[in-house]
Amino acid sequence: MDEITLAIGWCDGDVELLDALTEKVDPKKTLIHFSNWRTDGYDENYPSYVASPRARAFIAKGAGMGFHILPHCNSIDMDPTHPAYAYLRDFQYRDVAGKGLLGWGYEREEGVLSVPNSNVSLLENRQRKVMVKIHPGLGMWRSILAENIQQGLADLPVDAVFIDVTLCTYNLHNGLVENLTSTQGMKRLIDHVAELETGASGGSGLAVGGEGLNEIIVQGLSFGQVHLFRSSGRSCKGLERAGGCALNALLFAGLARSFGYSGLSGRTEDEVLRSSVHLSLGAIPTLTRVSARDIRQPSPHVKQLLQMAVDRAG
Repeated sequence: MDEITLAIGWCDGDVELLDALTEKVDPKKTLIHFSNWRTDGYDENYPSYVASPRARAFIAKGAGMGFHILPHCNSIDMDPTHPAYAYLRDFQYRDVAGKGLLGWGYEREEGVLSVPNSNVSLLENRQRKVMVKIHPGLGMWRSILAENIQQGLADLPVDAVFIDVTLCTYNLHNGLVENLTSTQGMKRLIDHVAELETGASGGSGLAVGGEGLNEIIVQGLSFGQVHLFRSSGRSCKGLERAGGCALNALLFAGLARSFGYSGLSGRTEDEVLRSSVHLSLGAIPTLTRVSARDIRQPSPHVKQLLQMAVDRAG
């Protein structure tokens, strides 16, 4: 964990990127968050995790070079069209006031969508990435999730995994499930996933990356993909005043390290600002959605981050 000097976020699985990175930095000290690795589309058909042939080739090559590749999974979101939903629907997150379903939906033209509460609509909107959140206090959910992740990673040469949405633990209408709050359940879920084995884990379990960092989930995570203040999708006004106080790095040093979430390709002035704020907060230098060309013909800021990774690697 402490040796990582560069993080690549939202990697699409282009093997040429691996070659380009190897020309610039030490693969053994580089983390790759691999979001596009399944046979299913992104944020569809969770909790099924089956690696595509293209992803298998990428992971095999990357692992052979020494990269630490984290396949993207999800901690509590599931597709309501998945067969397991029939067993889990009674334990969906429900809003503490209105009792409506909590989850996720997305459409390119509309952005983030609310979750339909009609059974019919839940089953007819996979193209809108509709997902519901299952309470992690439910032991059956933790078992189903862990079994599917285990099957998906068992024959892949990875020693780490990323599970999304670990920061989403709320005060809920159905606050207790099996006498656990969602926060307590999330801690158990992370610990369960960390105990899984792959062909490359060497009997010591998996390093787990998650979304966000707080005093509970940090106990089980090795890496946290962190958000900037009110700037997950786009930068808020006044973001330049954020940063400068690496409180998370101070509190969680030795437990987990943070890396950036989005908008970190270094191509625009705004993305340079976002990256600079992350660095001032103690995050691992992070590049998101970059190509081999971005590495071989870097912008001034990308060049700076690559050199920073080299210098920190010693």
